[in-house]
Amino acid sequence: MRSISALVRRLRDAEESDDRPVGLTLLAGAIAAAMVFPLTWLFIRASTVDPGRARELMFSMETFDILLNSLLLTGLVTAFSILLGVPLAYLTVRTNLPFRRFWTIAAALPLVVPSYVGAFAFVSAFGPNGEFQSLFAPLGVDQVPQIYGLPGATLVITLYTYPYVYLTTRAALISFDEGLIDAARTLNQGRLKAFRRVTLPQVRPAVAAGALLAALYAISDFGTPAIMRLPVFTRQIYVENRSFGSDYAALLSLQLLAVVLVILALEWRIRSNRTVSGSGSEGAETRVDLGWLRWPAMALPAAVTTLALAVPVWILMLWLQRAGDGYRQDLAFEFVQVANSVSVSAAAAVVAALLAIPVAYFAANHDSVLALVFERLTYVGFAVPGIVLGLALVYFGSSLTPWIYQTIPLLVFAYVIRFLPQAVGSTRTSILQVDPKLVEAGRVLGESSFGSFRRITFPLIRSGIVAGAALVFLTTMKELPVTLILRPSGYENIVTQIWAAQRNALYQYAAIPALLLMVISGLSMVVLLTQETDEPGL
Repeated sequence: MRSISALVRRLRDAEESDDRPVGLTLLAGAIAAAMVFPLTWLFIRASTVDPGRARELMFSMETFDILLNSLLLTGLVTAFSILLGVPLAYLTVRTNLPFRRFWTIAAALPLVVPSYVGAFAFVSAFGPNGEFQSLFAPLGVDQVPQIYGLPGATLVITLYTYPYVYLTTRAALISFDEGLIDAARTLNQGRLKAFRRVTLPQVRPAVAAGALLAALYAISDFGTPAIMRLPVFTRQIYVENRSFGSDYAALLSLQLLAVVLVILALEWRIRSNRTVSGSGSEGAETRVDLGWLRWPAMALPAAVTTLALAVPVWILMLWLQRAGDGYRQDLAFEFVQVANSVSVSAAAAVVAALLAIPVAYFAANHDSVLALVFERLTYVGFAVPGIVLGLALVYFGSSLTPWIYQTIPLLVFAYVIRFLPQAVGSTRTSILQVDPKLVEAGRVLGESSFGSFRRITFPLIRSGIVAGAALVFLTTMKELPVTLILRPSGYENIVTQIWAAQRNALYQYAAIPALLLMVISGLSMVVLLTQETDEPGL
């Protein structure tokens, strides 16, 4: 109690010196601590493993293979995402590519397809006795190239993660100062050299940010490696947890966390490098004339979007046509699954939006180390793979709060830890756009701090709060590993229905829920991209 009193006194002293409110500080700190605390149970569980047993498990050939496969998958997906995302962004922003508006949206839409949906669609299309083999059988083709393993997992995850690089690079190119290019060209720099020496340094932080998201997605993806039968951290952790190998699962989780920290450190180092700075003004509407190459250039976005979108949609439609074959009551789609997904996702979105407000407000209005630490702590759950978070909450719930273990509140709490940063980022951006003079005017007129927030700030940031909540809702709808590990007994939703159909190799039962997920997410992506006002000539 004495230490708590001392902490409160120090916070009050800080409030007197820099107008930092004690209540808001304590509330933001409590929220940040709640987001991180459950993860400490991984370390507690791992510390109970016998040291000899831990060394045997950590340095086994199986662990080495898992580490190697995970690193190879992450590296290949990141590299190929850059190789696809950067050229596509350049074509849709800086060139006279035909039908640029269409390709702008089409190139981003793969992001709305859950990778596990794409994975079993590709298995159905390219796997043994798949659709392509059936199509080519009359031509004497006995088999098509195998889709399983590292090549298949790399292909599928890349197709559904390159939009991260595409969107961040595209945003950087839209705000790029074209005067720098003009200056380089007047100095007799060729187009390729100008791109390498001027454009690339300008967009490198954006490329690094998108590559980070792609790398984190690849290292944390559970569904695709499981479907492609590739032994990686996430798949093995799930298998060990289901077979009651909690010791090995905890140790693998810590190894996976270490890999994630290395990825974050590498991205920070790349992003923090000095880059060329422009004047900050928007460039003119001039574009690179591709000449006769403008039509062949469409082959890249056409090929990528055909693989990422047309193949899964074609397979889902085939499954939908065969939905009546071999009816299984236990796998039948029911609207209660939609209700479960919507209700839990809505609850997570509301809770995340409410918790994001004090953290975002504190971070936006108080330039201090404490504010930065609280905000960054809320991002830990987003960086941690869902399978690791789920396992940590299994230990946390079963050991400390057994009364909440395998209940909807714990599932919602897991979603909030996982996706709170999406709400914090959106809300903080909105708060930074509020004119401080309006809040000061309210205080002058006698409003309290809370009254000024309620009557002035909140109405101005409402759209940012709603946008963050909507993003949490959509990502929660698609979350697979956390749902599989923490769902209550008998609880079924859209995601569990898709996974049950895949596990039983009865893909026709996944058609309706998969299409439903894609439609909901696709509508949101189209609305987002069509709101762009930076390019009136798009």
